[in-house]
Amino acid sequence: MKTIVKTTGILALLFATAIATANESKVGKKAFEIERLTKKETTRPVFKKKGDKLFMNLLNLDLEKVNIKVIDSENRIVFSEVIEGELLIQKAFNFEKAFEDNYTIVVKDSEGTYREKLAVK
Repeated sequence: MKTIVKTTGILALLFATAIATANESKVGKKAFEIERLTKKETTRPVFKKKGDKLFMNLLNLDLEKVNIKVIDSENRIVFSEVIEGELLIQKAFNFEKAFEDNYTIVVKDSEGTYREKLAVK
């Protein structure tokens, strides 16, 4: 019986010491505080080709203006759209009935300009 009481007392003392040491190592912070790190995330559009169709998704975290253009090989604008205030931008481009040519899809947002090329044969 004495060994059980003695062992329990030693374990309680070790546990209390461990808790006190852990709380002291948090310089000026409580053990349950969470530090918020501010890091700007940059998102890029995701393009997926399926045959003569091209799908584009863009996560627009800052809800800024996004310009989307489709340009042919002679630098003529075939399609243009400006989207503002949307968090998730999804576009599907169907090139099934398009003339044979090389097209460039240009997506421009506040973080940069991104291009994807598609050849219609």
